[in-house]
Amino acid sequence: KQWYQRRVALTAGKIIVPGFIESQINGGFGVDFSSNVDSLKEGLASFRKEITQFGITGFCPTMITSPSEVYKKALPLLRKQRGNLVHGAAVLGAHVEGPFINKDKNGAHPTEFIQSQCLSSKDEIIDFFGSINNITIMTIAPELPKALEMIECLVKNNVICSIGHSTANIDEAEGGVNTGATFITHLFNAMQPFHHRDPGIVGILSSVKLNRKCYYGIIADGLHTHPAALRIAHRTNAPCAVLVTDAMAAMGLGDGSHCIGSQSVTVTGKKAVISGTETLAGSVATMNSCVENFMRNSGCTLVEAVNCATKHPAQLLKCVDLYGTLDFGTVADFVIIDTDVNVLATFIGGDCVYKSDNIVGFFD
Repeated sequence: KQWYQRRVALTAGKIIVPGFIESQINGGFGVDFSSNVDSLKEGLASFRKEITQFGITGFCPTMITSPSEVYKKALPLLRKQRGNLVHGAAVLGAHVEGPFINKDKNGAHPTEFIQSQCLSSKDEIIDFFGSINNITIMTIAPELPKALEMIECLVKNNVICSIGHSTANIDEAEGGVNTGATFITHLFNAMQPFHHRDPGIVGILSSVKLNRKCYYGIIADGLHTHPAALRIAHRTNAPCAVLVTDAMAAMGLGDGSHCIGSQSVTVTGKKAVISGTETLAGSVATMNSCVENFMRNSGCTLVEAVNCATKHPAQLLKCVDLYGTLDFGTVADFVIIDTDVNVLATFIGGDCVYKSDNIVGFFD
């Protein structure tokens, strides 16, 4: 859908950017994509409208490690859906984060549902999930038995594979990418720390042994990733940086008790942890705040930071012909922000779906 012949009167300091694209978000506004499946349809409908206030025009609802029967019920509800004025942000297909991950790097994932061995055939995968038609991304630990076979099978069936929640060394990580993986799930988190003799998954950013481009997700919320680590990642491989919030159900709400999948989560300020522990359980960050944090802490320009939330995720998701840029012929999803990345208005398909009280001057 092309740009409409619509004029927008803007004052100095207001900027039009492509709509933000979120490739890893567990929920928000009290909605959790991995639990309460019976009310998920209504929750997703509400979420699609609410999330536009933060500039998101398309997202991959993310499920953490769950039992097989939960996937079979939830995934059909998370199918791809175009965004519009009535329904809000586009659903770009599910990001299934687990259950084929390493128990030693489970993070907030319940260990009782983690699978210790991957599935090597399409029939086995369909038997476990019910279908793969609604899965856009799947996170897999590449060191697990049959992981490479599963990655190869998924990629052949148009599922983007990401490596993460893993103890992989650099050779295993490179093997995962060279087999077909094109993404890293929340860089630096739930993986082996960088070591000069074996940089692990982090080493993918500067590897010269890859046969394809590999993007990396990074959570710039001020808690998951130190500013120095943001700078290292950006300066090592800026073109592949993809901002993600990894937000959970408490995003948009406040302090208190919430959930992510079957796990109880306590939120205090900007920090969400598994109740009774100090283990981070996703974030309560918004995408526009992550863009601002990334720009300020990495030292990159606003244009570069915006690309990490628009063009780069669209390239990862293979939908850059529709989303992620302001190019002629793309869907007219765009956001008006100020120089501090506060969202003033969000448009989907050329229609205004959110308008802040701080902006005026829209014309029919």
